[in-house]
Amino acid sequence: MSWKGVCIVNGSSLPVSNFICIIFIVVLIGDSGVGKSNLLSRFTRNEFNLESKSTIGVEFATRSIQVDGKTVKAQIWDTAGQERYRAITSAYYRGAVGALLVYDIAKHLTYENVERWLKELRDHADSNIVIMLVGNKSDLRHLRAVPTDEARAFAEKNGLSFLETSALDSTNVETAFQTILTEIYRIVSQKQMSERQESDMSPSNNVVNIQVQPTENKPKMQCCQNI
Repeated sequence: MSWKGVCIVNGSSLPVSNFICIIFIVVLIGDSGVGKSNLLSRFTRNEFNLESKSTIGVEFATRSIQVDGKTVKAQIWDTAGQERYRAITSAYYRGAVGALLVYDIAKHLTYENVERWLKELRDHADSNIVIMLVGNKSDLRHLRAVPTDEARAFAEKNGLSFLETSALDSTNVETAFQTILTEIYRIVSQKQMSERQESDMSPSNNVVNIQVQPTENKPKMQCCQNI
């Protein structure tokens, strides 16, 4: 049976045929070598590559998850961390509703650069974008250079959620993506509900049409006649 539905793409409704879908675009940003590509491959394909090469430009993968009983399709963009690709990758921020800002817990410089990445993201992305700070490679406990409490304090100060992950042993990878996609879904749902209520209360929806019958043209009575 053929039927029409609505595809929600980053919070905008698009009419489509034969299915209903919800698609959210999420970007992975941060310095080169922090493990963005392996986070992506671990979440979307449950794979990890020790010899993963630096991303050139932008790559993406997709995966569908369940949020509040709805199927949400995540389109995740893995952006290059090198300076020479910055002009290319920043163009993808504008279409995103979520971002994972990733650093390596064993390399303090990648954490120091988080502030610059955050500024760039907020300069180019939508003001309502949902951002999570992610300290990756938590399996390297013996090499830790960024204290968890320090990163958590930075996240709280800047209004970000925070989590430490390991793409190598899968720690918190699923949780990170599930958390950010759930938050995005609920924000978009609340926004649509609010817009629907405003639309229902708008004056144009409360106008009652009153039909006025046309006035009949009756012949005028003469007050007197010539005899």
